[in-house]
Amino acid sequence: MLKGLRLWHKIALLVACLLIGVGIPLAIKFAHRAPQRLATPALEDDAHWRELRLKMVREQIASSGIQDPRVLAAMEAVPRHAFVPPEWLSQAYDDHPLPIGYGQTISQPYVVALMTELLDIQPGDKVLEIGTGSGYQAAILAQLTDRVYTIEIVEPLCLQAAERLKNLKVHVRCADGYYGWEEYAPYDGIIVTCAPDHIPQPLVNQLADGGRMVIPVGPPGSYQTLWLIQRKGQEITSERIGHVLFVPLLRSAEDLTP
Repeated sequence: MLKGLRLWHKIALLVACLLIGVGIPLAIKFAHRAPQRLATPALEDDAHWRELRLKMVREQIASSGIQDPRVLAAMEAVPRHAFVPPEWLSQAYDDHPLPIGYGQTISQPYVVALMTELLDIQPGDKVLEIGTGSGYQAAILAQLTDRVYTIEIVEPLCLQAAERLKNLKVHVRCADGYYGWEEYAPYDGIIVTCAPDHIPQPLVNQLADGGRMVIPVGPPGSYQTLWLIQRKGQEITSERIGHVLFVPLLRSAEDLTP
């Protein structure tokens, strides 16, 4: 059954990549423009938005093989439109990434759900996210555990996300995510929402025994491979999940000019 689900996810990821193959370069292009101030979770969440969100979960996520009821409930609970720039609100619940400024994007809803499900988060687990962006993925994680830590290297995005997430008690740090957040390690789960060209060893080192890391790895501007990394004692195992498209992992020496 598990193998069948993994195959289904690989097919769904391939279809998603084909559908957004043009969309993500376009999103990145627009993302380099100076962004308007993003919406916040205080944005009115009326029946219209909730219906769009339920439809998103039903038609884009559950129908593509995501089965964990807690993940589906989290995707239903968090208003994605509150993490999207005003000029993109009409597409807030479409199944593709959207630009948030500074060359960054908010991830496709299905991919957010898949990566969250792969982490297999349990209540009380300590989870680290690399690449806060708008804060949407961290908000999803905060529905599953009250111990969420997230790092964003682009300071304007980091500060906006910190404000947006403060009521969820998510710990936000503005820093280079390649090195993780050793102060609070080890982590039961690590999720990386931007793509390095290799798996950062500091992140592997910060996985707890039994911990899981979900990370896209590959060259910028091309398809990457989504990996599930697991630690069992001193043994590290890896499982290839499928192809994805993510913005690259930025490092502190890189140009962050919008």
